[in-house]
Amino acid sequence: MTVLADDVLAYTPDVAAATAPLYDRVSRIIPEFEWPVHAPLIAAINRLKEQRNAVILAHNYQTPEIFHCVADIVGDSLALAQRAVATDADVIVLAGVHFMAETAKLLNPDKVVLIPDEAAGCSLAESITPEDIRLLRQAYPGVPVITYVNTSAAVKAECDICCTSGNALKVVESLGVDRVIFLPDEYLASWVATQTDVQIIKWKGHCEVHERFTGDEIRNYRKGYDNLLVIAHPECPPDVLAAADFVGSTAQMVDYVRDRRPPRVLMVTECSMSDNVAAEVEDVEFIRPCNLCPHMKRITLSNIHRSLQTLTPRIEIDPDVAARARLAVERMLAVGR
Repeated sequence: MTVLADDVLAYTPDVAAATAPLYDRVSRIIPEFEWPVHAPLIAAINRLKEQRNAVILAHNYQTPEIFHCVADIVGDSLALAQRAVATDADVIVLAGVHFMAETAKLLNPDKVVLIPDEAAGCSLAESITPEDIRLLRQAYPGVPVITYVNTSAAVKAECDICCTSGNALKVVESLGVDRVIFLPDEYLASWVATQTDVQIIKWKGHCEVHERFTGDEIRNYRKGYDNLLVIAHPECPPDVLAAADFVGSTAQMVDYVRDRRPPRVLMVTECSMSDNVAAEVEDVEFIRPCNLCPHMKRITLSNIHRSLQTLTPRIEIDPDVAARARLAVERMLAVGR
């Protein structure tokens, strides 16, 4: 395997000068004393991207030095994969978790797709298997299966259509049926069920980050902070959503803060997202209930650098599985976001 860019990872004057504009983006959220640690890797990664004709896709839950300083495309998992299709890059590095890299590969089958750490998994994705779906179809013959995009390609291949947290209701109602099987997030399914007459058959999958929040926690924050706006992700438990002022997908939460500019906000989701939005929105005070995703945090500048050097680990999907999973994603895209 060819290794490019024999980088000397030192904080030299040249590195300091080259990365100074990037530090300006994150100076409010990354202490100055940390920058000499990050800057040499950031400079090396950005050089390697040019040599490899690569783009880095970073999810909203990535740390600021990744999200703001090396990423080319940022957003939620589906938006990342979609926007990568329009690039002329030969290589995609997914700074996120494994199922996101698989989705990127589904929509970009001719590109090399890399995941810097293959162990970057997801409790929600791992809560359901293809065998589970086949058994559900036996128990509920003829009932369509909707699968959240936060699932493996093998699971997507067993379903009829995918959805995101942003378009889940739209997908459910697009099928024109009285009931659906909605997998795997129980809380997202419950949230959708409050907004439709379609019967929702749920699965008991949960995100280990969002399920840790509680309604009591949110109410206590309100007692401690005046004029606090609470916005929550629908993967949170129902008592949290009931205590929130706004419920929306990752992208909808970001747009809400950017557009509304509330003076003080609590984003009930993975806490790196607050850091990343705070870097852009200086007039908003963020109260951070800090639940970190241990899987997202497996992605680092160091392993992104190594992944670009070695072009590993690569995402490969069985062609039959990929064809069926891609169809489920394409059906969702036809419904719209």
